[in-house]
Amino acid sequence: MALFHVRMDVRIPNDLDPALRAETLAREKDYSQKLQRSGKWPHIWRIVGRYSNISIFDVESADELHEILWNLPLFPYMDIEILPLTRHGSDVKEA
Repeated sequence: MALFHVRMDVRIPNDLDPALRAETLAREKDYSQKLQRSGKWPHIWRIVGRYSNISIFDVESADELHEILWNLPLFPYMDIEILPLTRHGSDVKEA
């Protein structure tokens, strides 16, 4: 498994049709919660004061992460930053 730190900043256009906005947000919530329940998206934190989050993904590969992110309904409205993670040698949980 591979761990990734992903920051997602959402920028939905103000002039987006309200019905499309509501439908997209509902699909996003459903899709993301399915991924959380599956263990692929084990952590998600809101960044205070922003329409942004920091998430940890636990996936098989960068390719799998790419597919997950690409299929987010809000993907067209996101700026995404990805950092691959690995265990730290000084982590007491790994000792």
